[in-house]
Amino acid sequence: MRTIGITLTLLVFLSGTLQANNQKLTRQQAEQAKVQLVEQWKQEMRDQLRSDYRALVMHHDTISMPIWRYIYGNAPLGERSMFISMHGGGGSPHWLNDQQWDNQKHLYIPPEGLYVAPRAPWDEWNMWFKPGIDELFRNLIHAAVAFDGVNPNRIYLTGYSAGGDGTWRMAPRMADTWAAASMMAGHPGDVSLLNLRNLPFMIWVGELDSAYDRNKLDAQRGVELDELQRADPEGYIHETHVMKGMGHWMLRADTAAIAWMMKHTRNPYPQKIVWRQDNEVLVNDFYWLHISNLELGKGKTVVVSRKGNDIYIESSDCRELTFLLCDEMMDLDRPISVYYQGRLLCKKRVRRSLDHLRETLYARNDPAYAFPASLTVVMPTQHH
Repeated sequence: MRTIGITLTLLVFLSGTLQANNQKLTRQQAEQAKVQLVEQWKQEMRDQLRSDYRALVMHHDTISMPIWRYIYGNAPLGERSMFISMHGGGGSPHWLNDQQWDNQKHLYIPPEGLYVAPRAPWDEWNMWFKPGIDELFRNLIHAAVAFDGVNPNRIYLTGYSAGGDGTWRMAPRMADTWAAASMMAGHPGDVSLLNLRNLPFMIWVGELDSAYDRNKLDAQRGVELDELQRADPEGYIHETHVMKGMGHWMLRADTAAIAWMMKHTRNPYPQKIVWRQDNEVLVNDFYWLHISNLELGKGKTVVVSRKGNDIYIESSDCRELTFLLCDEMMDLDRPISVYYQGRLLCKKRVRRSLDHLRETLYARNDPAYAFPASLTVVMPTQHH
């Protein structure tokens, strides 16, 4: 997405206090500037995505993804929930995946929200987690926020069968996007569950769904989440449902997941982050963490937490980390201390700037992740 220049309105708003975009903002100025920048961003999303959204086909590079969408209830603009619901099929004939798509359109009916059933771009077993799906989902979300008043903190992911495979992969891969996720009758493969620390996650599988050992493997992953939660009781909210006497089709018992997911709202600024980089798609940002391209690497893991104005790096496979900061997280008018394994790395004041707000908004294309300030630290050399 291209970055735009500062609007005349914003310049007028800030005139008299700022001479340049990168000069220091007060908390109130940052909050007001963010409101205007987000409105400007929404207008740009409308301009960029209008034709795709009207045509019900999202695009990224050469990949296209048809969508079916329906709005339930009448939530106020800006407060609407959103559900992305992935169909089954996979490595099957085109007509069979179309049939599964039609089935998914009405499989779940939320009491409120924008319900979107996309049609997978490919007819392959991994159709819901190939590279490119991330950008297609993000474009879909941007359009939903800009056109349909979706609350970015109330976006839910689910899928059945091959769509369940996709939920296993895309929930951790984009964990900082979703408010909750529910996996139906899918295969977990070799996915790491560490990134689900702040993402409520449901597992639904039939006791007799033995194809590809789905029943055994899904149950094992439920036990794995149990263990993760025991070790970290404030994280890894989850439920596992192995449905007795049921096979691949669970007679719609899994529709209970909709109400469960809707109890949860995304917290974009969690107290603790566990981030393991994905094996298929690498990204620079996760919640309030940022890394440079030099730090990208499959399986690299970072564990950080925050309390008050203190940030604690428990472990890091990355030598350099950037913390993206906002006033909802801590008092940016006071110094911020960063500790690495108990040792003080730095104590520093940061500066809110209009440039930083705009750059992070357009880097993430998510209003929650427009940050007015940041702090970068380098790990001690003996770590390597």
